[in-house]
Amino acid sequence: MAFSTKTLLIAAVLGAFTAPALAQTAATPWELKPDTGYAYDKEGKTFSYKMGTSNAGELLKGAKKVPRGTLFFIGHNGQLYMRSGPYLEGDGKFKFGSDQ
Repeated sequence: MAFSTKTLLIAAVLGAFTAPALAQTAATPWELKPDTGYAYDKEGKTFSYKMGTSNAGELLKGAKKVPRGTLFFIGHNGQLYMRSGPYLEGDGKFKFGSDQ
């Protein structure tokens, strides 16, 4: 089964955004592991795959780097989104955090 690198990169961030934020908390770094591919399939399910190096060139064909400053999130409709641009306030707080 072939997955595009874009799909794998998008899926990689799902772990950080799978649960809705109920209250604003300190940012928590999430870990991406080397030699692991992350997928977000057509049904919205997430998977991780152990990757090898024999076909790394094939994987990189058509791949795009995710720009720094990109925010990934799951919308109310369950769809994965990405947004470029500022997501932190001037004081470093998350711009789209809970109002509670």
